[in-house]
Amino acid sequence: EQQGVWTNAFITKVEYAYAAADIVVSRAGAMAIAELCVVGKPVIFVPYPLAAEDHQMANAMALVKKNAALVIKDSEVKSKLIETILQLLKNDSLALELRKNILKLSNTTANEKIAEEILKHIK
Repeated sequence: EQQGVWTNAFITKVEYAYAAADIVVSRAGAMAIAELCVVGKPVIFVPYPLAAEDHQMANAMALVKKNAALVIKDSEVKSKLIETILQLLKNDSLALELRKNILKLSNTTANEKIAEEILKHIK
């Protein structure tokens, strides 16, 4: 590993990794995206290419269209990931824009909304 770069296949205390990160590189599953919207860090998604109906690419592109994340195809990681990370580190305005836009997509009251809906159907 290079100085200042940390990678791991699985993280048990992801909140610590998010807190320490300047940029997050992640797959684009629904839970990862939900977490990353709340975290508000610049994100580069690398959608899992074998996901059913390519749903991870669709998930990532929904954020890309809102200028809230970047995406690199799995097949292009070796040729594009380092370059994209370096560009993002050098471009403070892009990083700030991605942060602001991804935070707009966060839903920190989801638990309450789900509980309210359940209670409506119980009564």
